Amino acid sequence: MSEPAYRTRGLTKVYGEGRSAVHALRGVDLDIPQGEIVVLLGPSGSGKSTLLNIIGGLDHATDGTAQFRDRCLTDMTDAQLTRYRRDHVGFVFQFYNLMPSLTARENVELVTEIAADPMDPDEALDLVGLRARSDHFPAQLSGGEQQRVAIARAIAKQPDVLFCDEPTGALDSATGRAVLKVLSDVNARLGSTVLMVTHAASTAAMAHRVIHFADGKIREIIRNETRVPAEEIEW
Repeated sequence: MSEPAYRTRGLTKVYGEGRSAVHALRGVDLDIPQGEIVVLLGPSGSGKSTLLNIIGGLDHATDGTAQFRDRCLTDMTDAQLTRYRRDHVGFVFQFYNLMPSLTARENVELVTEIAADPMDPDEALDLVGLRARSDHFPAQLSGGEQQRVAIARAIAKQPDVLFCDEPTGALDSATGRAVLKVLSDVNARLGSTVLMVTHAASTAAMAHRVIHFADGKIREIIRNETRVPAEEIEW
């Protein structure tokens, strides 16, 4: 296995104190290889989104360490985490968070203006199959198209890692498969590591690696020797 994109040791997250404390992560040890599609599966409250938030630089661990390549995320200040997110990470969420008063191209341009080495916004939209819709506003786009704009915005900075939290949760099966294919294409063409949290167990078939969470711990890690193309995923 190549040098991991992420390594966690004893990663722990506790919300609250005393009897009301919630143990979201309970000493997670994990290596995530670079350049893979990794799907995190588990019921609500199992810890998968908490892990994503910590290694994505959006939250702080209570204990343990999380490392991105040779950098210790758990030792970083808030300002350092902001730079890490800006320089290395793209985010795609269940709800698209597009600016309604901006066109698809202008929504993508928001990221390219602050990225160190961005791609052209039209190129990013072309990668998700929406260059012809670049002058449309979010209200003029379907849900799947809006999610693809959100993906274009995330990849326009050419991130090392793409974090996806329930990216197909609000979509129907056909549109969801189209979005998964875009994520697979981004992984193949840009080499970005793709980490995807989902409740849809069928999505695991397209991943290089599947991590099953339960009660704040990793229950099982499965590597897919044979992967199913995203467009063939059973919904």
